Amino acid sequence: MTYPQPAQQGPGFSARAGGTSAGSSTDGAWRPARVDPLPGTEFALVQLQVPPSTSGLAIGSMIAGIASILVSVLVLCFGAVGSGEGWGGLVAGAFALLAVLVGGGAVVLGLVAKRQVRRSGLDGRLRFVGRGQATAGISCGSAGAGIALLSLALSLVLQFS
Repeated sequence: MTYPQPAQQGPGFSARAGGTSAGSSTDGAWRPARVDPLPGTEFALVQLQVPPSTSGLAIGSMIAGIASILVSVLVLCFGAVGSGEGWGGLVAGAFALLAVLVGGGAVVLGLVAKRQVRRSGLDGRLRFVGRGQATAGISCGSAGAGIALLSLALSLVLQFS
């Protein structure tokens, strides 16, 4: 039994044996990954190739991790400058709390993003990428929280000595 072929085949369509087709479109349009003819009709089921998407959680984790490091630098600066005047420990403590919260958020987002990337790409699901960004977010978040706590300890030592 033969199946009718489509009347117009676009630039990204090339028929293969077995009812499947794959093509490469130069205009960035949707490309069929597979075409399965429906027996007894002139129609076919088309499964499209969907390009992978970068995980928003991974990007958010990386941004929060970098922000945590930047805020921890503020902890060090305010702790060193204000240690002789008495307000350094208080301001450094406020920024240290912010850095630890943002760093902890970056770690949590990074772990969730790694899980999302690992579980994606199964049949019928969108494939996410961004494992490296999630790892960078975890690293930067934990480093930012650690630097903030060490800077707070240094500013308290400087203030009370």
